[in-house]
Amino acid sequence: MTLPPAFQDWFARQGWQPHPHQLDLLAATGDSLLIAPTGGGKTLAGFLPSLVALTAPHKGMHTLYVSPLKALTADIARNLSRPVADLDLDIRIEDRTGDTRASQRARQRVDPPDILLTTPESLALMLSYEQAPAIFGGLRRVVLDELHALAENKRGDQLMLALSRLRALAPDLQVTGLSATVEDPSRLARFMGGATVIHADPGPDPDIAMLPTAKAPPWAGAGGHYAVPDVLEAVAQATTTIIFINTRAQAELFFQALWAANDANLPIGLHHGSLSREARARTEAAMAAGDLRAVVATGSLDLGIDWGAVDLVIQVGAPRNVKRLVQRIGRANHRYNAPSRARIVPANRFEVIECVAALQAVRERDLDGDDRGPGPLDVLCQHILLTACAGPFDADALFAEVRTAGPYRDLTRADFDACLEFAATGGYALRAYDRWQRLMERDGLWRLRDPRAARNLRMNIGTIVEAEMLKVRYRGRGGAPLGEVEESFAATLAPGDTFLIGGQTVRYDALREMVVEVTKQPSKEPRIATFSGMKLATSTQLSHRVLALVGDPAAHAGLPADTRDWLALQARVSALPRPGTLLTEAFPHQGRWHLAVYGFAGRNALQTLGLLMTRLMEEAGLAPLGFLATDYALLIWSLDPVTDPAPLLDRDGLREGLGDWLASNAVMKRSFRTVATIAGLIQRNLPGARKSGRQATFSSDILYDTLRKYDPDHLMLRITAAEASRGLVDFGRIEEMLGRTDRLDHRMLQRVSPLAAPLMLELGRVPIAGQGRERMAEAEAAALMAEAGLS
Repeated sequence: MTLPPAFQDWFARQGWQPHPHQLDLLAATGDSLLIAPTGGGKTLAGFLPSLVALTAPHKGMHTLYVSPLKALTADIARNLSRPVADLDLDIRIEDRTGDTRASQRARQRVDPPDILLTTPESLALMLSYEQAPAIFGGLRRVVLDELHALAENKRGDQLMLALSRLRALAPDLQVTGLSATVEDPSRLARFMGGATVIHADPGPDPDIAMLPTAKAPPWAGAGGHYAVPDVLEAVAQATTTIIFINTRAQAELFFQALWAANDANLPIGLHHGSLSREARARTEAAMAAGDLRAVVATGSLDLGIDWGAVDLVIQVGAPRNVKRLVQRIGRANHRYNAPSRARIVPANRFEVIECVAALQAVRERDLDGDDRGPGPLDVLCQHILLTACAGPFDADALFAEVRTAGPYRDLTRADFDACLEFAATGGYALRAYDRWQRLMERDGLWRLRDPRAARNLRMNIGTIVEAEMLKVRYRGRGGAPLGEVEESFAATLAPGDTFLIGGQTVRYDALREMVVEVTKQPSKEPRIATFSGMKLATSTQLSHRVLALVGDPAAHAGLPADTRDWLALQARVSALPRPGTLLTEAFPHQGRWHLAVYGFAGRNALQTLGLLMTRLMEEAGLAPLGFLATDYALLIWSLDPVTDPAPLLDRDGLREGLGDWLASNAVMKRSFRTVATIAGLIQRNLPGARKSGRQATFSSDILYDTLRKYDPDHLMLRITAAEASRGLVDFGRIEEMLGRTDRLDHRMLQRVSPLAAPLMLELGRVPIAGQGRERMAEAEAAALMAEAGLS
């Protein structure tokens, strides 16, 4: 396929020349993966073959576009309308997301548009209908946008299973993946199920640096509020700025701090996933119209919405991941061959070091990334159930089909059969219960035992299982929606309490029918709604860079003067952590002994290490009292000193302790609830009602305890153990930390070290209930009795 004259003229009228990678994709005959920087015209490249092909008549849906965000589908529809109108093409373009009206969704099932824009969840839903062969039978192209983001989580696995179904329904399908720059394009191509990689010119290096601030960063904390005046000044000097914050709660607080200091009344918006759809749409529309000077955002705006007027990105807080930072940088100057301008604001002194290390990685184009491993089986269980919703299927054919999906290419027949057995009966311990008897085999084909079950299964589609969220609205009939808060947060509110949402302080009035009713209360000091969101973990590669930077005094010249002085003092008083050596320190402080372990393994892994080490300390009689974990270090306090930490860091002992601890721990139950919900064992959404988070937790806890007792090898428990050790627990990074340690350097100090001092100021301490607290209580009681004259 070549570019027709009408399209060449259209490019010329825009003052453009087609990029070489756009023409390469137009000429491609098989599946392709385009790797291009943000602003490189990826989306137009993906749609150009469809627009050219649709100059000729086509019956039914021709192109399916899938993106991670609903906001992207609206943006793409807006951008596509321009060339379609200019070229006078007779093409119907529609979106299909959770926000699409029910009447339009129903019509699309019988009269699909030429180009449909959707998300992985909506695609899975459409494939579960009996009409799926008619809807997708004539499909010619699939465009997978922002594929690098989807490949990092279970939504991508679900999408690849859906793609395997589409290939079976439309054998001549051509698939195009669009991705920002990644560390291993061939791995992403394998994730697609195989594709030819097309590389665009990476473009110029970005203009990226630390934002100069009048004040030095604080020793601890994550808000970055010290830099608010400097951020406002940068916003005033730019045309439009996106201010990225790592979590929703911090975004709310930073937005409020900006408004409090915004004497110039610069128009600034807020955008994150817990805001109402209406609030997010207003912010997106205002940005597109150029009415905002800045927007404070989380990962909800990480991906490719095209706001060409954005000329500055500010990242507040350490980026945690180089790839993510590069993607966010690309939001500025969303134009090809124009350098993006970005500034970073570290939230505290340790983050200064991470930010410097991340800047070095960006300049060297050294991206981070880990292979996620084989496709998760809970997602496969959901896929099998949804396939049955669409009609009877042959197990052998479905197994062969699933193995065409990249993440499942090495799936064994034993694992597939285990998933099929679970989908059919719930497994050995649950087969006696009618509610989990969902599939049956007849005439060699598997089908739903009760066709009415399809509705329930469709209502629970998806792989995103967050904390239960409740709607927040202004009080009164037809009160305007503000967003959502976690059910666990709402449960702590009493009438009259205030909290912050959407940048506004509101007063809690009542909870009615799972809706939090509030009244505006701008004069009150708010509490802050704590959103689960995604707590970003520092990547393994970036952690290694930070450790190498800290441990090499010759490299400290690139750090600010106060950071250099801090590390120099640490080297004199104790030692610097360095690659190959695990530094630990023990020191007394306020009547307690403290042990600092500089593991550089990420918060989840070090949190787990704290739990395991304190168990071993308890067994050794060292009376641990609590611990705290950051991305870089673990701090444990106890009544007795740790003079030799080596036994506490023995890999075999830690692994054994992990198994014992996980078996009955709440982390395991939390992982089980997520897995069981995705696999379809637990249904949160039912016709006419929705389970509360407490109800779902209660039922999942009962199921977990039942399976542990009666069926310890149950598929759900196997998946849960794998998920917990890889995700919330991250034990693999503990093993990686110990694997890169050649020697242990333990320092017994007289007082807190310079590197440990900021740890003492961090929030998030975990108390340990054990002999240490019992000894303290006994000592307190003895002192009290002595004071009263009693022995």
